[in-house]
Amino acid sequence: MSKILALDTSTDACSVALSLNGEITEDFRIIPRQHTQQLLPMIEVMLAEAGISVSALDAIAFGRGPGSFAGIRIATGVAQGLAYGADLPVLPISTLESLAVSAAKREGAEKIVTALDARMDEIYVASYRIENGLPITELKEQVSAPDALSLECDQYLAVGSGWRYLDGMSEQIKNSLKVSTETYYPSARDMLVLALDAWAQDKGMSPEQALPVYLRDEVAWKKKDQQ
Repeated sequence: MSKILALDTSTDACSVALSLNGEITEDFRIIPRQHTQQLLPMIEVMLAEAGISVSALDAIAFGRGPGSFAGIRIATGVAQGLAYGADLPVLPISTLESLAVSAAKREGAEKIVTALDARMDEIYVASYRIENGLPITELKEQVSAPDALSLECDQYLAVGSGWRYLDGMSEQIKNSLKVSTETYYPSARDMLVLALDAWAQDKGMSPEQALPVYLRDEVAWKKKDQQ
């Protein structure tokens, strides 16, 4: 069976998870501004308790964004460094997809729209339908002003920190959503579900190919190209 380590630091949460012999263990902590100090020790303890070295892994997965710019860079850098040192492939995982995995598991939803607070009165958002426990993208992940968001008229379960801006959204959006009362963070455990599927499809890549996804940078470049 695949041996995959996953890590995420894209929000105030910091998490590490390990899939070993079909079993998943996770260390999940809400530790704002402590990711740099805590992530590597969390990894070291998890691997030591499992009795496995980095070089014995098959791959390393990480939350590639969107999310906190600084947090995404931390996870990317650590994943790349560990993978380089052990000659391992990496699996970049969408934070928004991982939220959909969590919502499907926790609330049994089949139509999910996930959003993270992007600051500057904007959100990172995407929508999915769930098939066989995995999210299929309907609305491609993007950065959006709350009043500019557009969705199909289907009923979605809405999860994530971005829905704090719900009051500023259109009536069409409000009528299309059931906003969860649960608190959701991207987590390494949920990323492992996506990583194991990606690994089975041979989607591992070299560390230098594994880049963070900021979304806001992409919008800025598009606007520059249009000028």
